Amino acid sequence: MRPVRLSSGILTVGAWTLLSRLLGFGRDVIIAGLVGPGNVMDAFVAAFRLPNMFRRFFAEGAFNAAFVPMFSKRIEADDQPEAFASLALSGLSLVVLVLTALAMIFMPALVYATAEGFSGDRRFDITVEFGRIVFPYILFISLAALFSGVLNATGRFAAAAAAPVLLNFMLIIAMLAAWQFGGRAVTALVWTIPFAGIAQLALVWVATKQTGLNIRIVRPRWTPEIAQLVRVAIPAALAGGVVQINLLVGQLVASQYQGAISWLYTADRLYQLPLGVVGIAVGIVLLPDLSRRLQAADEKGAKNAFSRASEISLALTIPCAVALVIIPLPIVAVLFERGAFDTDDTAATALAVTIYGLGLPAFVLQKVLQPLFFAREDTKSPFRYALVAMVINAVLAVGLAFFIGWIASAIATTAAGWAMVWLLARGARPMGEVARFDARLRRRVWRVCLASAVMGGVLWMVSAFFTPLFGLTGWRWVGLFGMVGAGMGTYLAVGHLLGAFKLSEFRSAMRRSRD
Repeated sequence: MRPVRLSSGILTVGAWTLLSRLLGFGRDVIIAGLVGPGNVMDAFVAAFRLPNMFRRFFAEGAFNAAFVPMFSKRIEADDQPEAFASLALSGLSLVVLVLTALAMIFMPALVYATAEGFSGDRRFDITVEFGRIVFPYILFISLAALFSGVLNATGRFAAAAAAPVLLNFMLIIAMLAAWQFGGRAVTALVWTIPFAGIAQLALVWVATKQTGLNIRIVRPRWTPEIAQLVRVAIPAALAGGVVQINLLVGQLVASQYQGAISWLYTADRLYQLPLGVVGIAVGIVLLPDLSRRLQAADEKGAKNAFSRASEISLALTIPCAVALVIIPLPIVAVLFERGAFDTDDTAATALAVTIYGLGLPAFVLQKVLQPLFFAREDTKSPFRYALVAMVINAVLAVGLAFFIGWIASAIATTAAGWAMVWLLARGARPMGEVARFDARLRRRVWRVCLASAVMGGVLWMVSAFFTPLFGLTGWRWVGLFGMVGAGMGTYLAVGHLLGAFKLSEFRSAMRRSRD
């Protein structure tokens, strides 16, 4: 097994995740253009939400939080990792096959439970039809997630990180081909989804075979190892349910105010970009590395891995947070202000972006702290902390809404995010030195903050220069890129001079990620 380099691994996963998010944005633009708002698009969104809802548990959610640490430790100890992964693959296949069959049979009930408002009109039947076509995607993507976990545990991140790109790429090609040859874009869209799942599964299966690991379907058996896997996965699944409740509470509060759901959704798309690129990448790379080091009793190495992951996260996230707080209005105006999205919508969305920006470092730090628990096969503690954060989110969202309106949802999300970080950090104290920042990070973190503050000041000053361009069609993109370029240049230069980071470290990570 080759050694894992955190910086290059995070860069690899982050780059592929960024490409996936950009293609996803392009996919949504094409869907809006070729399918358009209305009954058919509503039905597609509701149908595609069904497998995506379940994949949070069976794909990148609870299952991987339990499987990756256990498999990583068996790799490190050479304790029959292939046999364990094969049993897990067989058990997961059986569970998801049964789930898929039940969903196909009872699709009308499932649609009614998740989109009750469609009952009695044309959208209901269309959603049921689409749902039966797209739901098998959950089978292929769940199995692909297991193989991705195997690849991540062996220090191979590229194929697993590239797999999500296939979905968006295939959907875009299918819709454009249908449009070119006179077909229905939505028909091409729904039928391509399960085939994209097969393509994703094939990609990571081939990559796993190339590692020399032979993971295959065997007769499912209830062994002590599988029982432990289930015991660890259940609290992680419940924690995922808490996240969904938080989203529901925010939506319920926002639904009381005209336009608020759209403003919060648009703001969410913006802050989720750095969160997805940095947070997901750090969590994917750090979890198997910590698991192996703890199995080998390498506490010094585990502490170094935790500190380097925290260092990379803060160095990338804090400047993004400052930019979202300082220049939210230009960002929202350039990206979204057109058509029915007017200046009032821009102002409201920008306010939400500012609030979410204040919470961005917390959302990313959660992804760094949670692997400390998951690597020890402890999913119960994060679940308990998530329950506390859920109460804080609900109390603030509902309580503050009486005084400040819809923006209470964004404030509650950010406050609950920081509360979750505090709870995770406090809960990690008994882990000893492994969960503490090392001297290098303590030296650098305040320099990162200072460099970000200087960048914020430059952004505030240059915004006055570029603001006139935002009123000129075609030039607004020039203005935004000019501001972003000035901010990035300032942060990199000041950060390097202050010693917040070394540009040579970034170049080395890029070279290693290409190897």
